[in-house]
Amino acid sequence: MQLKNWNDLRYLLAVKRGRSLAAAARQIGVDDTTVSRRLAALQSSVGAQLYRRLPDGSLQLTSQGEAVACRVEYMDHQIDLIAEICGSSPDQCVGSVRLTSVPIIINRLLTPQIGQLLTAHAKLDVELVPDSRDLSLTRREADISIRLARPTTGGSNVKAWRIGDLNYAVYTSRDYSAKKAAGLPWITYDETMARLPQAQWIARVTKGQTSQLSGLRVHDAETAFEAAIAGIGRALLPSVIANRDDRLMRFNIKGGIPLPSREIWLLAHADQLELRRIRAVISWIEKLFNFTGRE
Repeated sequence: MQLKNWNDLRYLLAVKRGRSLAAAARQIGVDDTTVSRRLAALQSSVGAQLYRRLPDGSLQLTSQGEAVACRVEYMDHQIDLIAEICGSSPDQCVGSVRLTSVPIIINRLLTPQIGQLLTAHAKLDVELVPDSRDLSLTRREADISIRLARPTTGGSNVKAWRIGDLNYAVYTSRDYSAKKAAGLPWITYDETMARLPQAQWIARVTKGQTSQLSGLRVHDAETAFEAAIAGIGRALLPSVIANRDDRLMRFNIKGGIPLPSREIWLLAHADQLELRRIRAVISWIEKLFNFTGRE
């Protein structure tokens, strides 16, 4: 066996992480045809079947392919470390970090503050990905994730720790008086989002009385935020974000059901925590959320 092109090993690793030609192609930044061609060349070089295509079109590594990909993953990590050693001074962060969270966290909290991080680390590139889905760190869909609930997936490959709580309060457009705001309907969530603490709180407060609900149903807090500003109704929003916007007015609820709160969790690849660029972004996030120690 003679491996003619070490670079082809990247494609096998991308398949391990993405489980399809399309996902592997996105990771590497090429088209599906290139991934297919390089995988075929790799299998020809090693003289063994490394993956198989399943009926649904996804790709599954064989036992040999899995063994090879695990070693390539270790090599990939070592290459990252070598690049840091050779490519910059000991205190300099170089490279890219892909950070994801729900849209309201990315757009309203991280983006306005990202300039501080980029100014401190001129050679650092940060990609902010607003997505209501929990992108997979194991499949390298992101390097770091901020989630609003304790993670249930990832296993030993992902390190997770709680960095605080996101407290919610009621807000309306500042164009309304307090008296008129009290009569506004609630902006709530689509039934597919009924599991969210803020949707459950509104359901308990209104007790199923649809007349108290606006005609708008949203899928995330970012849309509820804009709807409240537009005067559609009252919305439950994260206080740390809504308090900063002069277009919104906080509406105090006396007595009744306590306002909801959500845990904030930070997730990162366990094997990337020693990389300076990852540590720099994590430190920035922790300071942003006033985190003082890991639980």
